[in-house]
Parts: sequence; C-alpha cells; structure tokens
Amino acid sequence: MIEIRNFKFAGWFFLTAILLIGLNSGVQAQRRSKPKPKSKPVVKVDTFVDEREQGAKDVGIQLKNVSKFVFVLGGVATGIEEIDKDVKSGKASRALADKNASFKNDVIKSIRALRAGLVKLEVDFRTKPALRPYLTNVQGIIDDTARAEDSALAGRFNQSGKDLLIVVEKLTDVLVEMP
Repeated sequence: MIEIRNFKFAGWFFLTAILLIGLNSGVQAQRRSKPKPKSKPVVKVDTFVDEREQGAKDVGIQLKNVSKFVFVLGGVATGIEEIDKDVKSGKASRALADKNASFKNDVIKSIRALRAGLVKLEVDFRTKPALRPYLTNVQGIIDDTARAEDSALAGRFNQSGKDLLIVVEKLTDVLVEMP
C-alpha cells in the first residue's frame, strides 16, 4: 500500500507541478515587456554652417535672377525709350503707345518682384548670426533696387539697368567672401 500511496502522491505532485508551471508560463506570456528606449533623432549641432550655406545659395539665386533680368532689360529698355521718343514726336500710333505703356508696367512689376526677393535676402543677413559678418557687402541692395524702380517709374529704363548692375556687383562680392 505504501507503493500505491507513493504513486498517488507522486501523481498528484507531478500534476500540481505541471499545473503550476503551466499557470506560471501563462502569467509570463501576459506580462508586458519593457519598451526598448527609442533612439533620439540626431540634431545637427552646427546650424551656423547650415545657415551660411543656405545664405550662399540664396545669394546665388538672387544673383541669377537679377543678372537675367538686367540682360533682358538691356534690349527692352532701348526699345521702350525709342518708342517713347516716337510717341512724343507723333510718329507712333496710339496702339503702339498703349502697348509700350504695358511693357513699362511689366518691367516695373518685375523690378518690384526682384526687390521683394532682395529684401528677404538682406533681412536674412541682418538677423542670422552666421550671415552677419557678410552684411556689409549686402547692405544697401534694397536701396539700390528702389533706385532702379524709381528710374523705371521716371521712364529711364537704361538707368534702371545700371542701378541693378550695382546690386549684381554687391551680390558677387558677397559670394567671393563667403566660404
């Protein structure tokens, strides 16, 4: 009888052990694992260099815009001023005079659009620490563009182009100085 009791006891012991192990593994399956720490995004420490690079790109863009405009204005300005002379002497028709006025307005609008881009550029050079060392070269491009606009409004389109060439020179000087 001792042997049967030992078997019964051993059976109950193994059954209990299996149940406890099974319950324990079920509990472990329900436990939440600790979330792995997410790696933080790498923040560029050297924004100074990034600002300077972006400033140089912006100068290049404005330099291209003004240069292209001055190139086109050279041919247009001569034509506008010749038609103005013909209108004053009575040699040009009213339709040609109206078309010439439309050309003048287009040139003035284009100068204003150039000026808006140059205002943003000069403001960037005034406000961003990385660009401030180069401000002396950029300073005044807004005034030069305003002078070009005033010349165009007065009908002196060739002079307007000359005023914009000063802006081209200043922007070129900035690019030469910037690394």
